[in-house]
Amino acid sequence: MVSGKRINLSTSALWAKTRLVALIGFSAISLLACEQSGGNARDKDVSDAQLSEFHIAGSSTVAPFVTLTAEMFGIATEYRPPVVESTGTGGGFKLFCQGNDRNTPSIAMASRVISADEKALCAARGVNNFIEMKFGYDGIVLIGSIRDEPVSVSRQELYLALAKYIWKDGELVANPYKRWSDINPKLADFPIEVFGPPASSGTRDSFVDLVLSEGAKTLPEMRALAASDPELFEKKALAIRTDGAWVDFGEHDGQIVQSLVRTPHALGIVGFSYLTQSADRIHAAKIDGVIPTFETIVSTDYGLSRPLFLYVKTSHIGEFSSLIPFIREAYSQAAIGREGYLLDKGLIPLQPEERQRILDRFDENKAVISQNHKKFNGEPL
Repeated sequence: MVSGKRINLSTSALWAKTRLVALIGFSAISLLACEQSGGNARDKDVSDAQLSEFHIAGSSTVAPFVTLTAEMFGIATEYRPPVVESTGTGGGFKLFCQGNDRNTPSIAMASRVISADEKALCAARGVNNFIEMKFGYDGIVLIGSIRDEPVSVSRQELYLALAKYIWKDGELVANPYKRWSDINPKLADFPIEVFGPPASSGTRDSFVDLVLSEGAKTLPEMRALAASDPELFEKKALAIRTDGAWVDFGEHDGQIVQSLVRTPHALGIVGFSYLTQSADRIHAAKIDGVIPTFETIVSTDYGLSRPLFLYVKTSHIGEFSSLIPFIREAYSQAAIGREGYLLDKGLIPLQPEERQRILDRFDENKAVISQNHKKFNGEPL
């Protein structure tokens, strides 16, 4: 998927802090100058459109990265930072597709691509023009409390632990396994209890695709079912248990981290960024013998990696003059370059060539919205 060299995160952290201090100092000086002159931003002919806030909603995995970008954007520019709402990928698309009104999100954050049903919803509400922009990469990780022994499991074992139906004695049956050792005597003799994201989450969708589906296909009977009856395979193999072995949590992965600390021997499913932010409380399980790290996700040695996306509503370009400057910040060297401040949040950055291709494609799409640029004299990316 992507390849790259090891990133010096300590250097990145120092750089980001230095930049933040400098920007705060700059903002303080600017504010003092305004106060001394008896003026404010409106005295400098900054329009209401330039000061207005737009709305971003969606993936709880992408939200921490976009929230930090919004904060940096608000410090570095004269614009108000956008409002960022963590609703889950599905919830974000639902809001995004409600229409083109200024009160609807201008950007949807997603940890998967938009579905056909979501595109249809958008079309039905007149949201016909939006731009899909890959933002970076993430890994899905299985975590446990640092007080427990590290876990090592295969995708097949995860399928057998968490699927609602499994193949046993020549037929599909309700999952009978209660303890990890029931699946494999080498696994811990603890009850199966996994805290995971709800159905509206892109992380859950990716977990189903990358773990349950792939784990099921390692078994000859399920692989044959996938080939002969894909609909039945999807209905049975990709359904998650509802008997308590899997516990649905809210859209905030941080809640899963907090609950693991209080629940011995339980495991959780979160995005890689939450692992990096809570390394003092949790550790990651090996999946198919590979531990998730920045390097193993970038190299694709860790099989549970996925792209992250921003979807930009082109009809809002003329409504919010801060929208293109915000995209410029989000895809800047300062944010997602090799020393970018988003690396400290756990984002796996795009390679420079890929980032440039995405910006070039965005630039090509601006033919649709070029007339809107004239409303606020927008600069090209």
